[in-house]
Amino acid sequence: MPTGVALRDVREQLFGAAERILLRDGPDALTSRAVTTEAGCAKGVLHRHFTDFDEFLAELVQDRITRIGAQAHALTESAGTGTVVANLTGALTDLFGTVAVSIVSLVIFRDELRARLRRTHRTGIPLLREAGEMIAAYLRRERELGRIAADADIDTLAPTLIGAAHMRFADRSAPPEPEQVAKMVTTVLAAALPG
Repeated sequence: MPTGVALRDVREQLFGAAERILLRDGPDALTSRAVTTEAGCAKGVLHRHFTDFDEFLAELVQDRITRIGAQAHALTESAGTGTVVANLTGALTDLFGTVAVSIVSLVIFRDELRARLRRTHRTGIPLLREAGEMIAAYLRRERELGRIAADADIDTLAPTLIGAAHMRFADRSAPPEPEQVAKMVTTVLAAALPG
């Protein structure tokens, strides 16, 4: 293991290593040793920056939640352009086609991680809750523009889209084709789309 190598932005290198492990090998393979090995640094580097592995994981989740904010802004800005189905298909694919499915698994199955996240995220499953808020904000904007029915129940549609997309992407061996995601979005929104 390299020990005298200067690391730039250690947190991002460690987070990137964790994401690569999650994408390649799944949540069960994520250990502090695996992360530091993937990052090419000594194991002690992780523990110099985080009190323990669960703090590292909590910070990883929080960092990925922050990234949803940027995605939410871009999705809301797309309102009124393209089609509602295409915009949501792209957003859900971007969200769940990455590491989000594995991070949700981590949150669900690691008790200590979930307990730490509950200190700042009182309800719902972190990451999924923020994704649902992103979809709801977009749907509200499209409703204001008349591209979603005025009586659409956005508080039901948004989590339904998130849950359905999560289920579609949960099988890491075979992510859905864009056409399958679009069909799911169209089905969920059928009553809310004018015409």
